[in-house]
Amino acid sequence: MAATDNELDYDFPPFLRVYKNGRVERLMGTESLPAGVDPQTGVTSKDQHSKATSPHLHPWRAFCLFSPESALFHNYLNALVAEAQVVAVSVHYRRAPEHPLPTAYEDSWAAVQWVASHRSGDGPEASLNQHADFRRVFLAGDSAGANIVHNLAMRAGSADAGLNLEILGIALKDPYFWGSDPVPSDSLDPVMKAFGEQLWPLVSPSSPDYDDPKINPVAEGAPSLSGLGCRRVLVTVSGKDCLRDRGRFYFEGLSRSGWPGVAEIHETEGEGHCFHLHDLNYEKAKERMRRFVDFFNRDSD
Repeated sequence: MAATDNELDYDFPPFLRVYKNGRVERLMGTESLPAGVDPQTGVTSKDQHSKATSPHLHPWRAFCLFSPESALFHNYLNALVAEAQVVAVSVHYRRAPEHPLPTAYEDSWAAVQWVASHRSGDGPEASLNQHADFRRVFLAGDSAGANIVHNLAMRAGSADAGLNLEILGIALKDPYFWGSDPVPSDSLDPVMKAFGEQLWPLVSPSSPDYDDPKINPVAEGAPSLSGLGCRRVLVTVSGKDCLRDRGRFYFEGLSRSGWPGVAEIHETEGEGHCFHLHDLNYEKAKERMRRFVDFFNRDSD
């Protein structure tokens, strides 16, 4: 018997609903802003389309919510670009559950390759040819975006990556990692904990195991983090975030792995998941922003 339009398969307010007929109703992150000149910062953005992706900057949350045009990320990214004086590319990967993983990983990898095509100054986007410093390439992401960044860096570090680009560093902001074993921070935010637990099987139905290395990079049998393809790592975690300890364990696992780079971790006490996106004038958000800016600009010419 065919499913009706209103039969629910997955219901998790305030995030999203998935219906049995395949329709997805997103309950947040639907507000969008156009590319152009931002009146607050003077930053100019534009849309650039390729076969699989629309690079514009930053992977975002939950694999299934938000986009580069979402007001929350668009405004934050403009502020970060203005403060750090960097050129940014935000990846509009195809979202789950309509496009389950590994689609987001593959689209994001295609975007990194697109950026690398400008290294010799003859790529399709003039602003990258003219203004990007390819000696200082960083990948950064929030929540699920941080998960994507980690997986891109692992791929970049493999012998057969074929990437004509060196990644100097990665910034993982409140990264979405999970695992089958409980951790103390699970109890900090029951709503987010329940969402995180149900999310992975929804977005990765072909590999729903919580100890898949893509979602649990420190699981037993996971590829060694010593192969991470960059020289610097910044991990930020938030004190009231149920993902806090997963981020800590990642940092500790990386530090023990024999990876030859420099890793640092910063915890903001008393704050929830990705708090820094919601109020750019909040002092703790400004402090986290300063850490990102320092990370990107450290030892620059």
